[in-house]
Amino acid sequence: MLTMNSMAVSKMWPHDTSQDVKGKGHRAWIWVCFLAYLFVLFYMLFFAEAFGRTGHVEEYRLNLTPFQEIRRFYQYGLKHGWHLFWVNVIGNIVVFIPFGMFLPRLSPKCKNLLLTALLSLEFSLAIEIVQLISRVGSFDVDDLLLNTIGGVFGCILFSIGAFVWRKGRTLKDRK
Repeated sequence: MLTMNSMAVSKMWPHDTSQDVKGKGHRAWIWVCFLAYLFVLFYMLFFAEAFGRTGHVEEYRLNLTPFQEIRRFYQYGLKHGWHLFWVNVIGNIVVFIPFGMFLPRLSPKCKNLLLTALLSLEFSLAIEIVQLISRVGSFDVDDLLLNTIGGVFGCILFSIGAFVWRKGRTLKDRK
């Protein structure tokens, strides 16, 4: 299981200590960025016409068969071009990478890859349920899978970045 040493993380970025105004400012900035990300995500998922969010549809649309939509977009890509595959499959991964990168910064418990995967799955499930109830978009089990992969990938990128930052700080301290 991939976890990060909490002492190493505290060396990377200041956490909110009462004496460190810069640390509190940095933490507040992370929260502002996270909330901005959630706002953009909400807009894309529920209002952006570019993503087919033109309004309320009459029937419920759902896919409960794993890999059905991924396979459909792949086959469509082979015949007609890859644009829809990139938007619908790769896009569902990419859109959740920031979620997985923000979680470890916002909560030390989320440096655990399994917990980040679970939270990504839960957040994605909440989105899919809202899409189903509001009839905007569709409930798709493939989206759950792809979003969770994106969140996990984001956490891994955070861990790599933290490792590189820590090594860079160690080299700088030696000089």
